[in-house]
Amino acid sequence: MDGDTVPSGVDQSRTAMPGTETLAFKSPMKKQFNSCSSICVRQDDPGHFLRVLYESLITGGLAGVVVEAALYPIDTIKTRVQAARDGGKIIWKGLYSGLGGNLVGVLPASALFFGVYEPTKQKLLKVLPENLSAVAHLAAGALGGAVSSIVRVPTEVVKQRMQTGQFASAPDAVRLIIAKEGFGGMYAGYGSFLLRDLPFDALQFCVYEQLRIGYKLAARRDLNDPENAMLGAFAGAVTGVLTTPLDVIKTRLMVQGAGTRYKGVADCVKTIIREEGSSALWKGMGPRVLWIGIGGSIFFGVLEKTKQILSERSQKSHNS
Repeated sequence: MDGDTVPSGVDQSRTAMPGTETLAFKSPMKKQFNSCSSICVRQDDPGHFLRVLYESLITGGLAGVVVEAALYPIDTIKTRVQAARDGGKIIWKGLYSGLGGNLVGVLPASALFFGVYEPTKQKLLKVLPENLSAVAHLAAGALGGAVSSIVRVPTEVVKQRMQTGQFASAPDAVRLIIAKEGFGGMYAGYGSFLLRDLPFDALQFCVYEQLRIGYKLAARRDLNDPENAMLGAFAGAVTGVLTTPLDVIKTRLMVQGAGTRYKGVADCVKTIIREEGSSALWKGMGPRVLWIGIGGSIFFGVLEKTKQILSERSQKSHNS
């Protein structure tokens, strides 16, 4: 549910944004402000949690798959730029390498993320003061990222190994990684993945949700599809820039395979700076920001539209 949706039992004439005074909305503006892009169900409905979970799984899974399928070549270029050490040649062929296997993992990973994020966000918004909504968004994003990493990390390992030309197919990649590195090889770079994705998920969703709250308060209406996409693009681009060094470290650790060039996050940072200079930690920032910026506009656009459709269906079934 949107970060600015007011739980049952709270005065719904008040919706606050951190750092601002509470504003009052008169009906029907209040009704319009709290509807549309939210998954509207009654908080006292016994099936509320399951309904939120079900709708979150659908919206998250669909949005994740659409973004991956649409922007996969840019992600491949980003991975190859980051994986290439000083003077390494970038291969421009096979930009869709590993797409099929990646989508198989992205669907449950994205669904799992939102299955955790949305209920957690709603619960925290209900118990925390209104002026701490950003804390709810940060915490829910980090928790969603941590839980979904169980699926996202193996998916990312296979994807990046295929993007760098190490394997021809996802089944071969899984089989050979486990044969050479053990099952733990499927979780190569797990620590660096969390180091990148927990702050990324927390920041991206917090920035997006807070921007929506502020925009709604300023416009005194619900956002339309282009506005949701615009805010999603901005949140993604800003977060993408800030977390690029963490992404470079994660990529290097994931694609090194059974090799021991980097012994961990700290050693990876030291080696990159020593051999390639500190600027190497910002490799691939251009395609990464492009990918996440465009991806954010598509992702949050699809997300909000799907939530709106499911909300309308939920209201119809509840009223019938």
